[in-house]
Amino acid sequence: MKYFDGNEEALETRAEINMSPLIDMTFLLLIFFMVTAVFVQESGVKVDKPRAATADSVAQENLLITLARDGSVHYGGREVLPSQLPSIVNSVQGGVLPVVIVADEEVPTGTLVHIIDLCRLGGAVEVNIAANKGKP
Repeated sequence: MKYFDGNEEALETRAEINMSPLIDMTFLLLIFFMVTAVFVQESGVKVDKPRAATADSVAQENLLITLARDGSVHYGGREVLPSQLPSIVNSVQGGVLPVVIVADEEVPTGTLVHIIDLCRLGGAVEVNIAANKGKP
C-alpha cells in the first residue's frame, strides 16, 4: 500500500500482514480441538479406590456407577436406589456398554457383590471394578 506524506516524490510502500485469515484459522483450530476433545467422566463422589498391581485401562465409553463409603449408590452425579440399577443399566443402550463400578475400598464385599448382581440383572454383559494401578 502506498502512503503519501505531503511530498509526491516520497511515496513509499509499506508491507502489511492481513490478520483476518490468521484469526479465522485460530478460531477454526480452537473449535476443532474443543469438539474433538475427550472429556473425562467423573462420578461426582469422593471415593478412595483400592490399588491393584494388575489394573488395566477400560474403554472410554462405559456406564459409571459409584458406590460410596456409606453404601450409597450414585449414577450421573446423583444418588439412586440400588433397586433402580437394573432399569438404569437396561435403559443405557440395552446393557451393551460395559459397567464400571467405582467402589470405595471400605465398602463391604457383600454390598459390592449385590451391586454387581443388580447390574447383571439389568442386562450388563461386562461389569468391571475400578482400581488405581499400584501395589496394594
